Amino acid sequence: MRLSVIGCGYLGAVHAAAMASIGHEVVGIDVDERKIASLSRGEAPFFEPGLTEILTEGIASGRLSFTTDMAAAAGAKVHFVGVGTPQQKDGYAADLTYVNAAIDGLLPHLSPGDIVAGKSTVPVGTAAGLAPRVHATGATLVWNPEFLREGWAVQDTIDPDRLVAGVPDADSDGEAANILREVYHPAVAKGTPFIVTDYATAELVKVAANAFLATKISFINAMAEIAEVSGADVTQLADAIGHDARIGRRFLGAGIGFGGGCLPKDIRAFSARAEELGRGESVGFLREVDAINLRRRERAVEITVSALGGAVFEKKITVLGAAFKPHSDDIRDSPALDVAVRLHGLGASVTVTDPAAIENARRAHPQLTYVEDRDEALRDADAVIVVTEWDEWRRDLSPEHASTLTAGRILVDGRNCMDAAAWRAAGWTYVGMGRP
Repeated sequence: MRLSVIGCGYLGAVHAAAMASIGHEVVGIDVDERKIASLSRGEAPFFEPGLTEILTEGIASGRLSFTTDMAAAAGAKVHFVGVGTPQQKDGYAADLTYVNAAIDGLLPHLSPGDIVAGKSTVPVGTAAGLAPRVHATGATLVWNPEFLREGWAVQDTIDPDRLVAGVPDADSDGEAANILREVYHPAVAKGTPFIVTDYATAELVKVAANAFLATKISFINAMAEIAEVSGADVTQLADAIGHDARIGRRFLGAGIGFGGGCLPKDIRAFSARAEELGRGESVGFLREVDAINLRRRERAVEITVSALGGAVFEKKITVLGAAFKPHSDDIRDSPALDVAVRLHGLGASVTVTDPAAIENARRAHPQLTYVEDRDEALRDADAVIVVTEWDEWRRDLSPEHASTLTAGRILVDGRNCMDAAAWRAAGWTYVGMGRP
């Protein structure tokens, strides 16, 4: 099938390349000339495992191309819209400027029978507002939310755990849904759940999922706050309650909290939309979820200052991590960089290292020192703080080796991912988050 993908940022670039990899003919369209030039050369403009391989394969096969010309969308059967919906500068609500611009630019190139599939994360009610403009061309709007995990986005696109299609009420489970089934044929054929619903439910599926995950993370971080004043160990607590099948252990890792371009802005936009709908109290708890999350960053700084005797002025601190999560170079709302910048603001000499995100971090926060080599970054440090859970230190850094490099023996584990017993046995002062 011939497809177009409008918007070639993180979501769109991955989707375009993944659809080409399963056999479709795909054109990716974006207004950013530099991004399009990079993608056309088979170069991913961001770090995502597996993306470069399917990009180069798709381009070499002739099934995948990129352009800035919206007219290239003409002739495609399905048009995916995957542009960004950032938080508004003056409030919590989502900014739909790019979504509206993408739809406006696409309308002249639609033909009767085409499908426009929205993938952007939008406030509930957005699709219903866009539908009349799309349907006036004879095309049909469906809402097909994405559920990508950064670091696993290629896998999640090709082999998702579920597919959701929000369709017009009159269409029910009709032609538009069947066309999407054809697009995702490999996943559908292996039995991946394909859920057909109305627009509002499809929009809510994504924001509700993100709100739930954010709540689960902040819940265990709230328990970490209690553990810190009661002497309990939050990691053992998480293990114990995680054995309850109704709760589960995943996303119960206490630490410095979540970040990135999705969870923080999505829960804020959800809160704002609920207020607009007159049901702000229904998701009022999300304000506290957000507040707990931000408090954990400050707590990591407090722990580091305390471990260094009450002051970090002119102390050398090595920060292990810059990306908001491992297997990514995304620094948007990164807790890791937030902690690094706060420590720098207190007068510490901060050195940051990360396997993938150094260049992005340097552009955003040039006041910090960045070192690519992990061991060089550790050299002469008075304290080390782990803020991104990369295997390069969680699994591959031994306390004995670190001892040969650093000046001090203080490890602050902002992700509770290091072996506390091993580090303490090697003579280090180990301090976790919510652990005695």
